[in-house]
Amino acid sequence: MKRTAIIIFFLQAVCVQAQDLSGTWRGKLTQGPGGCFPVYFIEVQLKMEGGKVYGSTYHFSDVSNFVKERFEGVYDAKSKSLSLFENGVLDFRIPADCIPCIKKYALDYARSLDAQVLKGDWGGKMMNTQTPCPSGKVVLTKEDASIFNEIKVDTGEIKLDFYDNAQLDGDTISVTLDNKPVVSKQRLSTRPLTVFVKMEFSKLEHEVVMIAHNEGTIPPNTALLIVTAGEKKYRLFLSSDDDQKKIMVRFIYEKPHQ
Repeated sequence: MKRTAIIIFFLQAVCVQAQDLSGTWRGKLTQGPGGCFPVYFIEVQLKMEGGKVYGSTYHFSDVSNFVKERFEGVYDAKSKSLSLFENGVLDFRIPADCIPCIKKYALDYARSLDAQVLKGDWGGKMMNTQTPCPSGKVVLTKEDASIFNEIKVDTGEIKLDFYDNAQLDGDTISVTLDNKPVVSKQRLSTRPLTVFVKMEFSKLEHEVVMIAHNEGTIPPNTALLIVTAGEKKYRLFLSSDDDQKKIMVRFIYEKPHQ
């Protein structure tokens, strides 16, 4: 009996240590009076090495209005608690009367049969000040795909092929390139909707946004994007939901290594 108890305890310990939170988490933030939005969205792109975590957060109302920040933190496997600390703003596009908030999060991890969830509290200070932000609550769910994607390329032309992902069910999309429409309300199928992006020295970054118009017969609206950049290929799985109907891919030109 004693030996059996020891084996069970050992297996439980291994399961705790093996928990990996790496991936994309997305959900909603609430904010107290005085904030720009009483409720808005957050995506956490998290990487985990041992008990340490790091990555990027996106705070947004949609993919065109966002704040991107970097963060570090720690995960306590015993208590299943996660502490995150944002330590710098990388990019932001928000109304002129809004100020980015540098946040801290205290989150608890839970898992059910069909979802992984992080939820807890957040607080922080406005960028470049000691003024507290109106704090609030946050709930995040583990997701299969990001709605914010960045790809670094070293070629002058990029080919984008959009397909319906998995079963054909009538999903319909539009696509914009740097806010200009290039595909308008086209149905996805096994044949690609193709868009070309040209990288020029006068503009070394381009943004492609996919807009989901419907969810076909099987929600959500899902698409497979195959990116061909020179000799490199990338596969992105894009998925919309009830809250977010837009997905962004940003292409950044980097000079080829000699």
